[in-house]
Amino acid sequence: MPLVTKATHSIEIKELLQFADRTIHAKKGTYLFQEGMEAEELYLILSGKVQISKVTQDGRELALRICGQNDLCGELTLFTEDPKYLLSALLLEDGEIVAIRKDVIEREIFQNPALAFEFMKWMSDHFRKTQTKFRDLVLNGKKGALFSTLIRMTNSYGIRRQDGILIDLPLTNQELANFCGTSRESINRILNELKREKIISIHKGRIIVHELDYLKTEIGCENCPAVYCSID
Repeated sequence: MPLVTKATHSIEIKELLQFADRTIHAKKGTYLFQEGMEAEELYLILSGKVQISKVTQDGRELALRICGQNDLCGELTLFTEDPKYLLSALLLEDGEIVAIRKDVIEREIFQNPALAFEFMKWMSDHFRKTQTKFRDLVLNGKKGALFSTLIRMTNSYGIRRQDGILIDLPLTNQELANFCGTSRESINRILNELKREKIISIHKGRIIVHELDYLKTEIGCENCPAVYCSID
């Protein structure tokens, strides 16, 4: 069983689906959209996982979140003139996604107070999650950034086992480094230290956290609600 049950999306999914313009059957490794593209649609994920990331001019990637079932992405372009996507959305696995035109959502938000209220609540939660992630990246250094990312992943994809918490999300060390804003070599070194100290182990590309309290203590974890301390 999952360690934390993902909270139901605050925006009524059935209400959004009635505005769907088209359905996309996207393949793993393809982009739903990329930074700088003209932004005309928002996307509601029905299945699959989508990584939202920022690529710097020198080619470095910072992964910000992983969207899953019933999540929205592309929402940062709402109510902006000549909108362009600020981030890129990469499919981590095959998925079914519906596209909703940006102008349709904007019109409905103006006309539907209940939908507008739910969008405001959802955006507020989303910004709070992003704010805490950047706080951890900036204040805790490379090691703290990794510890924070592992904690968040246990909340989003953790499965309780007798020997610890399995993060049921296969990631390469480079992909993990992208979430921490650092190099693969740094992540390799820190992961090896954690394995030697039996804080974690890795089996078939999946991390098992044996000593979650150790990770929390090392970064001075404030024990935020799991809805905010997550990778999605």
